[in-house]
Amino acid sequence: MVKGFKSFLLRGDVIVIAIGLIVALAFSKLITAFTTDVITPIITRIQGKSAVGLGIQLGTKGYKGTFINLGALISTIVYFIVFMAVIYFLIVQPYKRVSARRGVTVFGDPAPVKTCAACQSDDLPVAATKCKYCGSEV
Repeated sequence: MVKGFKSFLLRGDVIVIAIGLIVALAFSKLITAFTTDVITPIITRIQGKSAVGLGIQLGTKGYKGTFINLGALISTIVYFIVFMAVIYFLIVQPYKRVSARRGVTVFGDPAPVKTCAACQSDDLPVAATKCKYCGSEV
């Protein structure tokens, strides 16, 4: 049992995923700081000098429990876009290039498939002559 667990941990894919998660967490902190310290003050400044934030007050003025904070929503959207761009350009693109050099296709288009006329299963390889579900000719 221990030997199987050790071989699982030492597989290349698991290590790559672990490193990717660590890098993603580090970028997450960086981008959170960017949106909190740069984007949010800009959005708040758009509201005016004494603004609590860009949003709508539903209840008593100044009560944060009934304040719909649109500035925080915009900041979160900017955070998500920046975070996904960083992940794509700094992790996904280099990983695709390295995998292509090894002869492995990752994050590519799915293989073409065809549909069985009898059972309507739509995941048959193009080269298939019989349906793997119902056995009819395709």
